[in-house]
Amino acid sequence: MSLLKLSNVSAFYDASQALFDVSLSVEAGEVIALMGRNGMGKSTTVKVICRMLAHRDGQVLLDGQEMTGWPSHLAARAGIGLVPEGRRCFSNLTVRENLIAVARPGVWSLKSVAALFPRLRERQHQGAASLSGGEQQMLAIGRALMTNPRILILDEATEGLAPLVRREIWIAIARLKVETGMAIVVVDKSIKELAKVADKAVILEKGINVWNGKFSELTPAVTDPYLGV
Repeated sequence: MSLLKLSNVSAFYDASQALFDVSLSVEAGEVIALMGRNGMGKSTTVKVICRMLAHRDGQVLLDGQEMTGWPSHLAARAGIGLVPEGRRCFSNLTVRENLIAVARPGVWSLKSVAALFPRLRERQHQGAASLSGGEQQMLAIGRALMTNPRILILDEATEGLAPLVRREIWIAIARLKVETGMAIVVVDKSIKELAKVADKAVILEKGINVWNGKFSELTPAVTDPYLGV
């Protein structure tokens, strides 16, 4: 049984349909790349998974349990951890306060998050608003990990960051895959970096699944029309 499964999901913003029969599955320990150009439905799919947007048709299952009608806080309690696009740290709290505010029992703690991102330990008493963009992204990932999720979703976690910081984030994602066996969904555009961590890929075009398969099977015949500039 898949840890997370979307089957023929449609979703709307008022009268405008954003997703058309989208399907994907995530097994325990898998890293899935959710790909596509801007505005093609990736973040909408994330919102449906995290129950920030209700789907109208199809099924969304977590460990075989239908999530229809769930509020977003119940999805989080059930084990879905989100690193949202744009980071969205609690700017009026310190680094430490951001982390402990969402903490739930499990292997992830202040100590283990600091081991993944040592800079957060160094800045634990700083206000989140004073951090650099890269440090805020590390904090957003650490905050999601502090919920001790079963599946981690990273929505454009490296967008707009300096190359050295992007590299740190990708190294951290690789460590999470190897050292924790956590299921991860990564929304990103970097084929080169995704190839190092992703097991499978799902590509969306105008809210429709246009490709689904092993990441190693992605070819220019697929990437050029759907991911190229």
